[in-house]
Amino acid sequence: MHDFPKKFSRQTEGAEKKPIPLSSLARHLITGQLAIIIFALDQFTKYVVRQLLPYRSSFPDQGFFRFTHTHNTGSAFGILQGQNSPLIFIAIIGITLLLIIYFTQPKPNKWLSLSIGLQIGGAVGNLVDRLHQGWVTDFLDAGPWPVFNIADSSIVIGLILLCWIYMKPSSSLTDTKTPLRKDEGSICRNPSWCPECGGNMIVTYEGWRCGECGVSHTVQGN
Repeated sequence: MHDFPKKFSRQTEGAEKKPIPLSSLARHLITGQLAIIIFALDQFTKYVVRQLLPYRSSFPDQGFFRFTHTHNTGSAFGILQGQNSPLIFIAIIGITLLLIIYFTQPKPNKWLSLSIGLQIGGAVGNLVDRLHQGWVTDFLDAGPWPVFNIADSSIVIGLILLCWIYMKPSSSLTDTKTPLRKDEGSICRNPSWCPECGGNMIVTYEGWRCGECGVSHTVQGN
């Protein structure tokens, strides 16, 4: 019992020495950058349409695909018309849930990062329209589809991707790594985490390879 504080202090010191993986920060930055790009592209295209295309006019006048300037007080693709205030509340809840899903994963994989980035960028784009104008600017007019915008497309693509992640066999929202067993680490004198970036080491035929930065460690004799 008297050795417990000493053991605990040694474990704490070892945990403090482990570096914070830079790959996790880079992964979050990529997701954030994607959301910002979608948001900026959505707002820019809406601004151009409002400046150059009169309300309810189309360019060209006929054809399967046209640019048609409309105002949408409903949800994506024209549903739930006249519900701007409730949709603002729903959008805020949706963005919050997406952030919770993303940040509760220890290491979100690239598909989840792509899905969350697309949805958040699109949701924020439409939310800004609702708060600033009271409606959403739509302009993409394709065949029988209701007029939509880039934000709508990003949200739908992100939702489809998220459903695919959850429904596919052996689905995982995180990048899984094979950790080293204690006996393997002691025999070959290799850490279970990479000394370069702090990522998990993957067992290979020749030794170990970092799943984050790719640094390799060969098997050493006793």
